[in-house]
Amino acid sequence: MHVDRRRSNLLGRCPRAVHHRYLPWLSRGSIRGEMAAALSRALKLPGKKGSDLGEYDPLTQADSEDESEEDDLVLNYPRNGLGRDSCLGTGSSKLRGGRSGRLVGAEDEAQEDEEEEEDEWRERLPSKSRQDRDEMKGTQYWSHKDSGRDRAGEDRGGSGALGGSGLGVHSTEAEQKRMRMKHAVRSAFFLVPLVCATLLVLLCAFLIPCKKGELEKRLQWEKVLGDAKNGVTPPALALWDVDGDSFEDVFLAVTELTNDTHPTQGNKVYSAVALSAVSGQVLWTHFMQESVMYIQCGLHYGNQHTPVVLLISKSLIVAVNGTSGRDLWSVQLKDIESQAVLLPDLQGDSVPDLLIATLPTNVLLDLSLTLISGTGEKLGRPVSFNLTAGGKIMGPLLHETQQGAYYILFGIGNVEAISLRDIYFNATGRTPRTPALQRRDPGWEGLKKKHSSSFIHIYRGTEPVDFLLPLVAGFSNNRKSLDTVSNLNSTRSDWALVYGFSKLSVLRQKDMRKEWTFNSAPIHNQPAPGHFNDDGVLDLFIQHSANGIMQAQVVDGASGHIFWTAEFVCPRLSLEPSAVSTSTGQSAFLFWASEPIKGQKNATKTTVTPGIAAAEPLIRKLFLLHPAYPTILLELTSTTDTAVTSAVSYLERQKDATYITVSSRPTPESEPGVHVVKSMSLKAAIPKGQIIRLEEGNKTGEPVKPGAFEVNKFFRRLSFKHQVRRVRYSQTGPLKGCVQ
Repeated sequence: MHVDRRRSNLLGRCPRAVHHRYLPWLSRGSIRGEMAAALSRALKLPGKKGSDLGEYDPLTQADSEDESEEDDLVLNYPRNGLGRDSCLGTGSSKLRGGRSGRLVGAEDEAQEDEEEEEDEWRERLPSKSRQDRDEMKGTQYWSHKDSGRDRAGEDRGGSGALGGSGLGVHSTEAEQKRMRMKHAVRSAFFLVPLVCATLLVLLCAFLIPCKKGELEKRLQWEKVLGDAKNGVTPPALALWDVDGDSFEDVFLAVTELTNDTHPTQGNKVYSAVALSAVSGQVLWTHFMQESVMYIQCGLHYGNQHTPVVLLISKSLIVAVNGTSGRDLWSVQLKDIESQAVLLPDLQGDSVPDLLIATLPTNVLLDLSLTLISGTGEKLGRPVSFNLTAGGKIMGPLLHETQQGAYYILFGIGNVEAISLRDIYFNATGRTPRTPALQRRDPGWEGLKKKHSSSFIHIYRGTEPVDFLLPLVAGFSNNRKSLDTVSNLNSTRSDWALVYGFSKLSVLRQKDMRKEWTFNSAPIHNQPAPGHFNDDGVLDLFIQHSANGIMQAQVVDGASGHIFWTAEFVCPRLSLEPSAVSTSTGQSAFLFWASEPIKGQKNATKTTVTPGIAAAEPLIRKLFLLHPAYPTILLELTSTTDTAVTSAVSYLERQKDATYITVSSRPTPESEPGVHVVKSMSLKAAIPKGQIIRLEEGNKTGEPVKPGAFEVNKFFRRLSFKHQVRRVRYSQTGPLKGCVQ
């Protein structure tokens, strides 16, 4: 009975967590005690039937003796481990006695709770080992022990060892944790923008200039293509972006010599090659049956916006896909003598049409104009014109008058004009469906009535015409593309006319009268229109050669006066100069020559000996002239090759321009030589250029020569942009100076 009392007192004082911990042991002792009591009553053994402390029960006493060792361990454990504030510590006897009566009824319930808790642990941790479950149950025991300790302290009316002070410690730790988190967030808000700004500065300072420098290096390339079959004969050259990288790619006609014999080509293979503007890599190659005379780009095929490239030979026009080089359509003609002219839509099918000139060799001065649909079909029959003059073929060019009427300019030696409406009617027997093409300009038609001929005479004289070009910035034979914007500008402008080998005139389109005429030495190359001053009127850069001396001049487009002139040791060249638009609003002029001749004009003969003047120079140099420093030339590059054709491509995003040249390079063993295609970035070449100073002139009080630092600073800051001249009409004529 002493053991039962101790058990009752223990269960009465312990919280529920301790019941769960020791319930199996307590339950076994209680069951044994009840069995012994029942047996003693049944056998009516001597003993007292009460719950007094002095009562003696032999069976119960025997049971207590069997488990005395276990009871001592359990009863001694709180004193060793839990301390004085434990639930097993000393308390009031009243509290102990009150809880002893509830032991018998709570034993079965405690055992069921223990079994449910063990089942719950097995469900939550099915994959845990038994050792892990025991450890976690031990942890739960200490948690229940702490909570029971707090409750016991509250029942006793006092505070435990970890009472108020323990709560303060936990509160302080949580506050410190929140403060650390707050400081970390503040540091992150400060450091993240700082790191991003640093990375952005590094990107702008290092990565972007490196990419720009890498692009300039990639734009500098050289590639050998084909053989120079006729020495310095210029091959067909065109520029257009077909791979979508915002850089105009290079198209070139190539002729290669081979040992194989072909029935129609002999030992020559003709093709057209597309080169990437960035690296010079071959994009595609299209083989032809004849040598390609002209390459034109900018035409769009149908509604697919596919870039179309026209390859024109002597008897065939082939339209190929500019991206892949595959055939789209072809037209068979004979004796083709001109490039294709882009026309407005003649049939109303929303596809621009083309016009091309043919000149049979067996019929003298019988020029024919053929209309071709943009889808590759002939429109009617060729329209022939019997011309009386002789010389080079002029045009054909499309011109739109102030009244919106379209005329075609063409001729041989002379320049004639005829209405596009009449050409279409004579070819098809029908009038154009487009209302704009049915118009006639009374002023132009009035000029036709003054003569018995059916032509409108633009120029007719005793001296044949050598060059006829519209006054459009950047216009050249290699830049004549088939896009609408370029043709719109070239069809609404005045014309520059070179005739009699040495006369240069500007014709006004409003009345076909000469604005001015300039007489010079024989002009062998087509003039280059550009802006030398800031009056908005295009000026002309011309070249003429004689006796081994090349003279370069810039003529004022408004008055015909000379702006600039210089002489160079150089034989006759067939390469035309180029005018490049710059950010200053003026143009920079590029031309090939040799050493400049410095001094008086009357000292030219003594400066250059006849032997040197007559001999072809070994080194040819590319010079850049800017109107801001007319007494200074910038030598960009030099070579022993002979440049035969060139073109300028603008890079709008980079504010740069590339200069594309095709040169004839001699080869050893008396071979015909090869064609070399070279690309050069102007902004990359200018810092490496050499300053060449010309004479200052005979003016009184000569100006101070600009210093090298000033000149270098100006050219290094120079940028290039595409400049297009758009003509706006007024009641009296085109408004000059409308440059955009």
